[in-house]
Amino acid sequence: MGKDDGQIGVVAALVRSTFLVNAVYAQSGQEHGLTSQQGQLLCVLMPQPYGMSELSAMLGLAKSSLTGLVDRTERNGLVRREPDPHDSRAVRVALTRQGSKLAEEFYVETCRRIEQLPAGLSAAERDTLATLLGRVVLDNKVPVIFMELDDGASARKH
Repeated sequence: MGKDDGQIGVVAALVRSTFLVNAVYAQSGQEHGLTSQQGQLLCVLMPQPYGMSELSAMLGLAKSSLTGLVDRTERNGLVRREPDPHDSRAVRVALTRQGSKLAEEFYVETCRRIEQLPAGLSAAERDTLATLLGRVVLDNKVPVIFMELDDGASARKH
């Protein structure tokens, strides 16, 4: 499965990196009293409220799973359902004031931890990694669900 020279293949590297990032979400979530999925939901909602079908597609969750996630997060006072201004039959999910504050704290801490994952790479290697992973994400039309901290700590979507 592995190669003798310490190199791993692209499939193993992508799968193992997914586990690595998920572990960061889980650890950050635990420290903030959130599940990984609640943390992801809060991060997705940071820029704006979304409808349930949009959230379902962005988070890759079935409607029933998303409903349960929103219900639990709403009971904790972190999100609220509000009428969709464009469709009276639909609702959007938005952060509450408490949810917005917690989302920002969770987001900053999670970004800090993820930023440390490739700490052993040079600046050029980090740029190459970002370029290559960015291409994989764009080629596979992954929805914009996470904002990236830039040097000024303001958020931009990626």
